[in-house]
Amino acid sequence: MIELIPVSCSKDCSGGCTLLAHVEDGVLKRITSNEKVKGGTLLAQSGCVNGFQMPHIVYHPQRITRPLIRTGERGSGEFRPASWDEALDTVADRLRRLKEMHGAQSVLNLMGTGSVSGTLHNTYMLPLRFFSFFGGCTLFHSSYSSGASGFAVPYVLGARDRSGFDPATLLQSRLIILWGANVMDTHQGSEMGPRLMQARRNGIPFIAVEPRRTNTIRRLDAEWIPCRPGTDTALMQAVLYVLLEEGYVDWDFVNRYSTGFDLLARHVLGKEDSIRRDPDWAEKMCGTPAGTVASFARQFGSTRPAVLLPGLSIQRTMGGEEAFRMTIALQTAVGNVGKPGGSSGDLNNRLPKPHLGHLPIPDTAPQPSVPVLRWPDAVLEGRAGGYPSDIQAIYSTGGNYLNQGTDISKNIRAFQAVDLAVCHDYFLTPTARFCDVVLPVTTYLERNDIVIPDSGNYLTFSNRAISPLGEVRDDYQIFCALADRLGFGDDFSQGKTEDDWLRSFVADSDVPDYEEFKRSGVFLAADQNRVGMADFVSDPIAHPLPTPSGKIEIASERYHRDTGFPAYPVYRGPQPNADFPLMLITPKSKFRIHSQGSNVAWLREREEQALWMNPADAQPDGIRDGDQVLLGNTQGTIQIKARVTEDIMPGVVCLLEGVWLEMAPDGRDVAGSANMVTSTDGTRPSTATTSNSVPVWVKCVS
Repeated sequence: MIELIPVSCSKDCSGGCTLLAHVEDGVLKRITSNEKVKGGTLLAQSGCVNGFQMPHIVYHPQRITRPLIRTGERGSGEFRPASWDEALDTVADRLRRLKEMHGAQSVLNLMGTGSVSGTLHNTYMLPLRFFSFFGGCTLFHSSYSSGASGFAVPYVLGARDRSGFDPATLLQSRLIILWGANVMDTHQGSEMGPRLMQARRNGIPFIAVEPRRTNTIRRLDAEWIPCRPGTDTALMQAVLYVLLEEGYVDWDFVNRYSTGFDLLARHVLGKEDSIRRDPDWAEKMCGTPAGTVASFARQFGSTRPAVLLPGLSIQRTMGGEEAFRMTIALQTAVGNVGKPGGSSGDLNNRLPKPHLGHLPIPDTAPQPSVPVLRWPDAVLEGRAGGYPSDIQAIYSTGGNYLNQGTDISKNIRAFQAVDLAVCHDYFLTPTARFCDVVLPVTTYLERNDIVIPDSGNYLTFSNRAISPLGEVRDDYQIFCALADRLGFGDDFSQGKTEDDWLRSFVADSDVPDYEEFKRSGVFLAADQNRVGMADFVSDPIAHPLPTPSGKIEIASERYHRDTGFPAYPVYRGPQPNADFPLMLITPKSKFRIHSQGSNVAWLREREEQALWMNPADAQPDGIRDGDQVLLGNTQGTIQIKARVTEDIMPGVVCLLEGVWLEMAPDGRDVAGSANMVTSTDGTRPSTATTSNSVPVWVKCVS
């Protein structure tokens, strides 16, 4: 007999998928969707290929089911199985000695990314709580995902907790613009894809601004406007130029709800420097024909309300801070902010979720912190390099930072430099191969948790569908055992089991019935049609934004004062480089969640890793479709198969991120791991990644 058990994926892909695990005699057979409907309306259609194929991960023959202790050189992959007592004693003893010799801040806490949507089994919060009781650690701040926008948008809106929209409101739009947002592959919440498909069936037109023709463009039959990576701000300013010159700007809205728009307008019109940021100007940077830009601007200006949904790709570039400042400026210019069918120009997932209790983090003294982009630099340079601590250990929970951090060669040197490296994981990932102790952990199918999705006004309960395989333990159990050995076990656990914690979270929540929530798997809040900033637009005096002016600050004097950069957004994109004539983009794969699933044959076989090239770039070097090529720059070199296609702009190449590193003896990667050629330099002032505008060369393998 098959038992259907509600579960919810908590992996780092916006979360919130409502799924059903089909279990027979304790064995997971398959996973299907668990759709929820209210008032005849589909609210949450779960499912991406990664969620449905979780049995391939759970029962993978290479899954680690016992603790491992390294026996060979770091990176060799040589380990021996160990008992939990030996592994935990080893980790606890070495952490204790490092703390005594160098202080608690000598441990770099690389937390998060693997399972960040769970409320208890949260690979960001659990290690943060653990190291708070340990006496501290060195933390990181910012993120690889949204470092530039996360830095810049609060200067424009004051905060980001009310700037999104519920996906159902897309159906009230008259135009949907996806700017660098490949949402059918990257999701942005489990409801987003189905709502977009519904909008398409309803005849709502789509425009997609991208360097390549994506799966999203094909599935939504969107108009494709090619734009070189890192030049989106220039294209947006040209759009604004047309809006200003041809009378599309809603000045009543602009004057009531924003400040500083006049300064941006003067800049765009060339009043201060005689450089008009018009479509002809933009074409030189963006590679987008001036006529296309002008036509796009007119359609945008005359079709209201319109959603402008930016993807995070446009801010993972040099000058990426300016991109989201400009998307907000454009939506403000035409009065689309705070209206049904419109958007603020920020991400869709910036709205409150139903209230739920959470894992408490002790209020300790501020700990030293480094930008996540620079964690390997902080390890290698320490205080001598201006970083706040000398790092002697790396503790990685739920992350594959060696592979997923920029500049893999530098990441390897950082792991080789520390005295201790520990990780929690399912597999011997590239990161795990460079660790001293690897602790095997449960998947979301082997534990209970409450999942908070990035997008949408609901919560999901993820039930344990099967017993943990072998000797694997969940992250909470591991930290409880380590805390016991280090003398703060009672403080860390408060004597609570998994079920005790989850019940306490629900007791402090909007959820009325724990057992019903657990049985159904979903709690839906009453309002599923929220529009961010609607209260501000209805009454900006009663509901001001938390900015100095209380309004949208298109020009922010605080931004200028804090950073030295102009108060209004300006184009600061990548500059041409004769040594590296092509610009690499590194999008997500539909068949992986970052690097999760890279070793699963079923997923890998459905999307061959290859370097997309336009025929105009391939022809001069005689590169043909299927040829082996070298891709490189000063960071490293990758050998990969070429895919010659018109689906990418000239001057741009594409390699999907997340493939596990496979290093050849000469130092080149032969698997197609994109971070071999990315850098820790980053964009200013946010110190955020530029991994979507990477200067490279490409040549045919001789």
